[in-house]
Amino acid sequence: MKLKADLLVHNIGQLILPKASQKPLKGQEMKQLKVMKEAAIAVSEGMLVWIGHQSEIKSIDAAEYYDAEGKTVSPGLVDPHTHLVFGGSREDELALKQAGVSYLDILSKGGGILSTVHATRKASEEELAEKAAFHLERMISYGVTALEAKSGYGLERETELKQLAAVKKLSETYPVRLISTFLGPHAIPPSFKEHSDEFLEEMTGLLEEIKRENLAQFADIFCETGVFTIEQSKRFLTAAREIGLGLKIHADEIDPLGGLELAVSLGAESADHLVAASDEGIAALAESGTVAVLLPGTTFYLGKEQYAKAREMIDAGAAVALATDFNPGSCVTENLQMIMSLAALKLKMSAEEIWNAVTVNAAHAIGLGSRAGVLEISRQADFVIWDIPNYQYLPYHFGVNHANSVFIKGIKRWERVPYGTFSLPEAGKAGRF
Repeated sequence: MKLKADLLVHNIGQLILPKASQKPLKGQEMKQLKVMKEAAIAVSEGMLVWIGHQSEIKSIDAAEYYDAEGKTVSPGLVDPHTHLVFGGSREDELALKQAGVSYLDILSKGGGILSTVHATRKASEEELAEKAAFHLERMISYGVTALEAKSGYGLERETELKQLAAVKKLSETYPVRLISTFLGPHAIPPSFKEHSDEFLEEMTGLLEEIKRENLAQFADIFCETGVFTIEQSKRFLTAAREIGLGLKIHADEIDPLGGLELAVSLGAESADHLVAASDEGIAALAESGTVAVLLPGTTFYLGKEQYAKAREMIDAGAAVALATDFNPGSCVTENLQMIMSLAALKLKMSAEEIWNAVTVNAAHAIGLGSRAGVLEISRQADFVIWDIPNYQYLPYHFGVNHANSVFIKGIKRWERVPYGTFSLPEAGKAGRF
């Protein structure tokens, strides 16, 4: 008797199948990537119900047949670190940076993060959601079907909650899996310049309300020289853990303060940035279940020479994921594919490691390890059909969009305009997904 399905995607040249695992892939596991040639998949009621060889498709009775034309298919990509919701933009600062004006000088004139905070406070929840929708749709077009979005551009109660409410609205509007993170202690506002403990206490005081209103799944803090110390970060994250929020941390981006070690000791899902992580921190990471979320796009955009030590981390036995860090100041891109190329060129990661880092490990970094990043029977059918001949090609050919079509719950949510039929979407129309 034939298996009935709503959709059969057949004639797949290569089907990328990251290993389904209850824990993130670590060390040598990241080098392993199953790739099935001449494959097909079947979907019913939004779930994968069959994965097999092209020669076996006669056993499937599908309502719809979709010819992949020999293209490569992968799980939907997962972006585990973004600052999706914010007001305004800061393109005017680029010329200042090129002229050698320091960030501190820009900040002293109301620029930098203070500019974004001002614009975000000024915007309504609806305006923030509409702007974020534009960026979210672009992320989907690049093959992202799950992502994390942080607050952190309010630095006071009303705007932080407004950002989180905008994320929640988007999660209810779009089919993607959207995970929310409270990053209230993202910076120290000028009014608390000499009273960072008081500001941190104010942000800590929001945790119970955020948990009660289901506005975030994670809490995050920027642990860095000139921002929050190890002691302050520990206090905030411990309080977040006690009320049931998952933990993340911006750590060791500039100086090796020990933020990575703190993340490991607290059982954080991820520690992010880590450009300056110490050898001791990397060793502790390798013995833990914490995922290192690396952001090479930020290093590239800021013109820094030193990138995170991905090679050392993986070789030591750690779990690594990759993310865009999309934000208006230090990494202005929604293109996770570009990050995959930077990982190959600057982090010296192999194609196999890169694919694992933007699928299964990225999913684990935002608490979706059992629901995203993997193509497996009985999981949601989120997948991308790519205009690439094989899985090695995407990191190699950089700076363009290789996605042909993006499926979420087995439904095509985005597709490339076919060759020879150029058109523009209706201006100002969000929510086309």
